[in-house]
Amino acid sequence: MPEGSLDFSHIVLRRRQDVLFATLNRPETRNALSPDVVAELARVLDLAESDDAVRALVLRGGGGFFCAGGNVGNFQSRLDAEAAKGVDPVAARNREFGDFMQRLAALPVPVIAAVEGAAMGGGMGLACGADIVLATRDARFALSETSLGIIPAQIAPFVVARLGHRLARRLGLSGERIHGETALRLGMVDELAIDSQTLDELLAQWISRIGACAPHANRALKPLLQRCGHEAEGALLDDAARLFANCMRDEGAEGIAAFREKRASAWRREFSAQEVRDAQAVNAASAA
Repeated sequence: MPEGSLDFSHIVLRRRQDVLFATLNRPETRNALSPDVVAELARVLDLAESDDAVRALVLRGGGGFFCAGGNVGNFQSRLDAEAAKGVDPVAARNREFGDFMQRLAALPVPVIAAVEGAAMGGGMGLACGADIVLATRDARFALSETSLGIIPAQIAPFVVARLGHRLARRLGLSGERIHGETALRLGMVDELAIDSQTLDELLAQWISRIGACAPHANRALKPLLQRCGHEAEGALLDDAARLFANCMRDEGAEGIAAFREKRASAWRREFSAQEVRDAQAVNAASAA
């Protein structure tokens, strides 16, 4: 997959220094997660999974708004749909989004969510599926589903994984909206920026940190971490030892040599705020 822009209808996808920048681009719906949008995001995951050179994925919303969650305008059509062979069409469509969330959380490369405006309902769930969440101070987060008479069904496990049961209950059962400082204190956000311009700078710093890490090592570590707490320690540590040996014989040789020679490793990448802006400008012409 070459550098530059890739062809999508509902998101802007660009690649810079082997980092994918996926920007939701449906301002008329505040970047709501319609089936078409989710399908395109799933294609982005396909690209990140299949290309070993991809270093990270950045998720952001165009127009200064991250994501309004599920597209409420589609809900009535789901209710009107007829069940096929005993399958509830409402439950089936809802579960499809859960499949996407599972794939997002399991993606072997680091995922960064950069939140401006708001991350509501499924949009907050989308952010919870990321490894690192950055936000502006005025960004808002809410599990707003119960105020509509529904529940945050498919995102619930990922909200709990990020915030824990106590906070997930607090936010889900009250619909409380939290802003930047509170989101940071509760652990929803990893770091805050004053405004969108500063968010670009902060994002560049985090991508550069990831760029200092060996890409194959990151792809090996993230799945290992996801297994921790779910499998027997002995078997897990046996696999970890094999992974360590594989890394040592792969990028480890270069990393140790670079350390000894006091130089940058061959895989190191640095990002500037301007590169981030160019990669995520939804109204810019396709980059070369």
